[in-house]
Amino acid sequence: MYGAHALVPVSQGRERPLTVHDLNELLLVCSLVLLVAVAAVRISSRSGLPSLLVYLGIGVAMGQDGIGGIKFDNAELTQVIGYAALVVILAEGGLGTKWKEIKPALPAASALALVGVAVSVGVTATAAHYLTGLEWRQALIVGAVVSSTDAAAVFSVLRKIPLPARVMGTLEAESGFNDAPVVILVVAFSHAGPVEHWYVLVGEILLELAIGAALGIAVGWLGAWGLRHVALPASGLYPIAVMAIAVVAYAAGALAHGSGFLAVYLASMVMGNARLPHWPATRGFADGLGWIAQIGMFVLLGLLVTPHELGDDILPALVIGLVLTMIARPLSVVLCLTPFRVPWQEQALMSWAGLRGAVPVILATIPMVGGVEGSRRIFNIVFVLVVVYTLIQGPTLPWLARKLHLGQDADAAADLGIESAPLERLRGHLLSLVIPPDSKMHGVEINELRLPPGAAVTLVVREGTSFVPLPTTVLRRGDELLVVATDPVRDAAERRLRAVGRGGKLAGWLGTNGDTPDR
Repeated sequence: MYGAHALVPVSQGRERPLTVHDLNELLLVCSLVLLVAVAAVRISSRSGLPSLLVYLGIGVAMGQDGIGGIKFDNAELTQVIGYAALVVILAEGGLGTKWKEIKPALPAASALALVGVAVSVGVTATAAHYLTGLEWRQALIVGAVVSSTDAAAVFSVLRKIPLPARVMGTLEAESGFNDAPVVILVVAFSHAGPVEHWYVLVGEILLELAIGAALGIAVGWLGAWGLRHVALPASGLYPIAVMAIAVVAYAAGALAHGSGFLAVYLASMVMGNARLPHWPATRGFADGLGWIAQIGMFVLLGLLVTPHELGDDILPALVIGLVLTMIARPLSVVLCLTPFRVPWQEQALMSWAGLRGAVPVILATIPMVGGVEGSRRIFNIVFVLVVVYTLIQGPTLPWLARKLHLGQDADAAADLGIESAPLERLRGHLLSLVIPPDSKMHGVEINELRLPPGAAVTLVVREGTSFVPLPTTVLRRGDELLVVATDPVRDAAERRLRAVGRGGKLAGWLGTNGDTPDR
């Protein structure tokens, strides 16, 4: 969680090797931290307090100013682990992003991730220089660091709020896209020499984004194709393969001097929309890894901060955060979204929903590792800003959405979670699904499903009892269905099942289909 050397005492200036006893202690501490963090999720969900603040609090409590007394100041290790955690978080977010929802929002999200970031950096850096007295280099670094919306915060907070598809798609895509240009800017501003020509920097950003996008889409498509055509011997191997492919996309993008973060997000999104075998198990596995990554990242960042050093940086952080939240973010949203004729209510919500989380704090370690003068103060300012404004913005988002009348119908039928297992030798697929409580498949007869020829419901499990259904068997909430489909009609059968789940027996005639959710 925070590096074995943090717990192993040193002797004569050298770290002694990690022993089995040290490993046992480390495992005990890490497992206890995970258990406390899991319990904290329940507390945060009831109180409305963002869970990332709870995790940061755990790290601070374990640190040198807390009850744990652990002295940890390894910014380089924090950066490395933070990057790895961000890869997992972006992969989980991409797997859960629906292409049909973000496709209409791609132009607006791209504008926010590029032009919006530039506007935000300029306004925030100017305020940091003139209002708080930071040098221009430090001010530009702060402006770039805090201009990235946090994927973990956006994915964890917004998916709990029933927002319109365009708002959700824009914010999720923006959070997945804007990490890449911001990382490039922070690295450029942290470099020893000044940025000579702005157009060269813009060209480098566009080139890295293009390389990352191309590799991400290619790796995601190849990975999805392979997983759909190769029957692995165990269902548990599919989630592992999906996450491994996502990491390959990141590594390939980074090694090709492209944006690895954009590559992993796009590769995961491609796989997430490819209807892979054993999809519910894959989503659950990725979700669990995402939680572990968030917990580890936030706890580590909490360990890195030294609370007694924050006093002098609280006021500058509040001033910079106020400018960022009230001026820079709204201005970037208005300039980027007005050409797309986005209603003012949605612009207002997206202005307030520019959530910051661990990503800015991780990026603040880049100047620390690079030895930039005043880098510790930059880190402290960013840390205070993230904590204070996340505490304000996160809990108030649902309230603002209701005030702007942007909430969705809570009674809308939920989509079916269909799990597919390929039957390679039989050239077929076994589809498994459970009818949700609010699904419109309730009350539909088997023959009213109108599955394509080559697909049939072979088994129904109801209240622990399984039976072979008749054509007139009426389906009920909670039923588990096993559907066998030949390879050519597998996709058509899944689309039809999803359509009936959303629109009932008249799906298709009333305009409901299996590809586009009702909105």
